[in-house]
Amino acid sequence: MFDSLTHLQLQQYWWFIMSVVASTLVFLLFVQGGQTLIGTLGKTDDERTMVINSIGRKWEFTFTTLVVFAAGMFASFPLFYATTFGGAYYAWKIFLICFVLQAISFEFRRKQGNLLGQKTYEGFLYVNGFLGVFLLGAAVATFFTGSEFYRSEYNLSYWQTSLHGLEILFNPQNLALGLALLFLARTLGALYILNNVNSEVIQARARRQVGLNAIVFLVFFLYFVIRVLLMEGYAYDPATKEVFLEPYKYLHNYLEMPVALILFLAGVVLVLYGIGITWFKESRKGIWFTGPGTFLTVLSLFFVLGYNNTCFYPSSFDLQSSLTIENASSSRYTLTAMTYISLFVPVVATYIFFTWRAIDRNKIDDQDMKGGEHHIY
Repeated sequence: MFDSLTHLQLQQYWWFIMSVVASTLVFLLFVQGGQTLIGTLGKTDDERTMVINSIGRKWEFTFTTLVVFAAGMFASFPLFYATTFGGAYYAWKIFLICFVLQAISFEFRRKQGNLLGQKTYEGFLYVNGFLGVFLLGAAVATFFTGSEFYRSEYNLSYWQTSLHGLEILFNPQNLALGLALLFLARTLGALYILNNVNSEVIQARARRQVGLNAIVFLVFFLYFVIRVLLMEGYAYDPATKEVFLEPYKYLHNYLEMPVALILFLAGVVLVLYGIGITWFKESRKGIWFTGPGTFLTVLSLFFVLGYNNTCFYPSSFDLQSSLTIENASSSRYTLTAMTYISLFVPVVATYIFFTWRAIDRNKIDDQDMKGGEHHIY
């Protein structure tokens, strides 16, 4: 069935799949955002436990999506995987340690006789929530700003700085997206907890955090987006594959791909609407608008990164070493085989939908904390 597709069509299809997974991951970062609000929303031990159990029910969704994204990129675009993990390994190691700490914390925080105590594991959740999300945003920003690596004729990559990924912290644009993602995650976390916890005290605190974090998020997000639209982008000639810098490349991509532009505008409107009804109308349903809005906005950003003859992982050291969906992908045979497997994606999505609905059927309240047997975090 898929044998008739060209290699380029398969590459475009798999970039679309990876874009969907990445957009889902960013939405699910509300778990990390909620972790950074544990002490802000919960002033007593019971309140903190309610907050942690609210987001703790979903932490495995985020973790699994992250693993799926990494595995998918490894299988579909292995040269990207080899280049970034082989070069920027300090940044990625710190990032992965943050997520290991999260898994340990949710599993052991309430375990009888744990040696480190509840406070230590809550501290680990803060580390994951703040540092993990910030590093992820800063790393993704390099998809626009570029990284310093050289790729040989045998596709061996050589990182050109001794900082091995930590140099992303010295670029204002990278920092802006890192901070934007962090405060977006905090906004989503507050919106989710507001919807999921039946406690007027926690709801009032969450509503206040939605407004405060949304303002900071918008400042950094607007700075990043404006810079992206006005900057030179990394383009390549589809015939010769030569990479060159094109003024306003990402703005051109939005104008030349109306679908991406519509997704971006619809996403931004939904994000703002969800925040607005939460802040001005005291609604508890903002997450169901801001969440999908986040998904659409990120999806559009990945479209302008990978399509329309654009380098999705550019090299600022050597333009011709930049990675595109054409030169970084697996073979046609591998992508064809993977495409057959991808037919099961709707089945997995349906399973996730029903699992999510079952978990959220009962909201968390203070009576649940007294029972204890259903809440283990």
